[in-house]
Amino acid sequence: PNDALVELLTMIDAAQGASAHRIIAVLPWYGYARQDKKSAPREPISARIVAKCLEGVGTDRVLTMDLHAGQVQGFFHVPVDHMTAMPMLTQWFMDQNLTEELVIVSPDAGRVKTARNFARRVGTHWAVMEKERPAQQVAEIGYVVGDVKGKTAVLVDDMIDTAGTICQAAEALKARGAKAVIAAATHPVLSGPAVDRLKATDFEEVIVTNTLPIPEDRQFDSLTVLSIAPL
Repeated sequence: PNDALVELLTMIDAAQGASAHRIIAVLPWYGYARQDKKSAPREPISARIVAKCLEGVGTDRVLTMDLHAGQVQGFFHVPVDHMTAMPMLTQWFMDQNLTEELVIVSPDAGRVKTARNFARRVGTHWAVMEKERPAQQVAEIGYVVGDVKGKTAVLVDDMIDTAGTICQAAEALKARGAKAVIAAATHPVLSGPAVDRLKATDFEEVIVTNTLPIPEDRQFDSLTVLSIAPL
């Protein structure tokens, strides 16, 4: 992400030096978006640093997708177009004609609105899970609020990073009687042990988009990648 950011800033500076009338930075994946506030004293707000860099080098407008928190738009003084992959992800489920009754599940309280909107578009019910983070990149899933027994549960999130949250959530859903579990997320970060965890957890499908390139060695049988190019 650091290489990509510096290359982007260098290209923006070059465009400005070539007297570009307007410069739009297109970032399908906004790096450092998760650090949008201080969760402990003396921490940096990294999402704001990226915004400062983009504005400081001369960006006139920013186009991005499914920010971890929509409030990141507030770090910018220039216009931000915040797009979402939800229409593509929901369309995939509608095209599959899944006969089992679906239930859309939010893996934590922060994604409740996303899960609810997703469920409305697909035309089904939704549920929410309780999650705690005792440490960075460590998630503990508690209980499920909603009926998932005998249904195909669709876990909806903005990204799959180390896959700890989504895999724990899948296990918790199965323990509560879900027939099958499908994961749907916009950004396939897939860092560290993510691929091994996803393979070890019996997901029916893992649906992501190509906001980030997925190397060949990080792909697996149940992974489906949707293109954001038409959007």
